[in-house]
Amino acid sequence: MAIQWFPGHMATARREIRSVMPTVNLVIEVLDARIPFSSENPLVAELRGTRPCIQILNKCDLADPEVTAAWLLRIQATPGIHAFAHHAKQGGLLARVMGIVRGIEPPIRARPLVAMILGIPNVGKSTIINALAGRTLAKTSNRPAITQRQQRINVGHELTLLDTPGFLWPKLTPVSCAFRLAVTGAIADRVVDYPELAVFALRFFADSYVGRVAAFYELEALPADPIEALDAIGRRRGHIIRGGGVDLQRVSETFIRDLRAGAFGPISLERPAG
Repeated sequence: MAIQWFPGHMATARREIRSVMPTVNLVIEVLDARIPFSSENPLVAELRGTRPCIQILNKCDLADPEVTAAWLLRIQATPGIHAFAHHAKQGGLLARVMGIVRGIEPPIRARPLVAMILGIPNVGKSTIINALAGRTLAKTSNRPAITQRQQRINVGHELTLLDTPGFLWPKLTPVSCAFRLAVTGAIADRVVDYPELAVFALRFFADSYVGRVAAFYELEALPADPIEALDAIGRRRGHIIRGGGVDLQRVSETFIRDLRAGAFGPISLERPAG
């Protein structure tokens, strides 16, 4: 099944971002460290033009640190982009951002530098805003599409932040990219099929983290076939329906919920090619 989700407020957000961009000096794009490629909105590069960009690989505590390090090497080789990994329990975010800013902007400015915060839904953008501001200004949630309007936030005398609604792009391709976005919660659950998401993720886990999944569910081994794996997990969790079969919907929801919560340890759902 193809996954598409581009509600009206996202189209509005894109238009508003385009109209305000001429006033912006710097773009801060928040990515999901588990899926840096899939969570990088291709429209951001188009919208920012030649402006410098800081990419923050957020939720890095949920991602495989070796894979994250490889991604940072790849990203930092791109002209005009600075990148680092971060998670919500870390401090010093503002100092780190300002250290980069002072390296790419003149040290003396007549007015605060304007930085626009961009990112897909549910990537932790509001948490980043609050950490930079040093106070709670933006709503945070593990559900997508919480922020639906722009906010202007003054951070000291050097920096002004423009917070924007999380938005995707109209046609989510390739299909694997859309599935990774859905697995990590960037797409509203009401438009996805949980069993399909679980099968997709289990196929990936079979090559990378199969032992962790088996250990978490206290299974001697995880079957290679995704449906058989869900059956084994469902029986272990007691998700049984009348007649003795496994409730596929319920066990799929359980598996995806556990994955999102980091129950299998730090994982990355994609690796840099080459």
